[in-house]
Amino acid sequence: MKKVYLIVIGLLFVIHNVANAQDDKFKALFIYNFTKYMEWPEAKRSGDFKIGILGNSPITNELKAFTAKKTVGQQKIVVEEIMAIADCYKYHIVFVPTKASSNVEEIVQSVAKKGVLVVTDKQGMAAALSGINFVKDDGQQTFEISVKHIHEQGVNAGKSLLSLGIAVD
Repeated sequence: MKKVYLIVIGLLFVIHNVANAQDDKFKALFIYNFTKYMEWPEAKRSGDFKIGILGNSPITNELKAFTAKKTVGQQKIVVEEIMAIADCYKYHIVFVPTKASSNVEEIVQSVAKKGVLVVTDKQGMAAALSGINFVKDDGQQTFEISVKHIHEQGVNAGKSLLSLGIAVD
């Protein structure tokens, strides 16, 4: 009986990890697609297009694999881990995983009007602070969007993006 119990727990653990890996792939795809629906300020339209992930996250490798050899206009996409909040202004998109969400307010303040889209992964963040927040809706991965916060971050969202996500304002 103990052996069956351990096998069931092991299977549940594997299923959970597979589901999380699938979510990371969807999030990477979403983040790349956000680049198509946003307009960055003139100062951010040259050099590399930088996407930063705060800290160590499994989404980093997914995003690197997905964006390899892709561009935003003429800008090559570069995906990096961000180790210091003070460096967030250098990026076009900053993704804040759930485990780093206690830093969102500080990040949002540091990138205000600097053309940095802040994307989060914790319930309620788009209504509170971020421009875009990943959520599950009926078991499907989707996102919430706050036009107000996107504008406060110095980025403009295309109208077609609003029809793809869940508006919070």
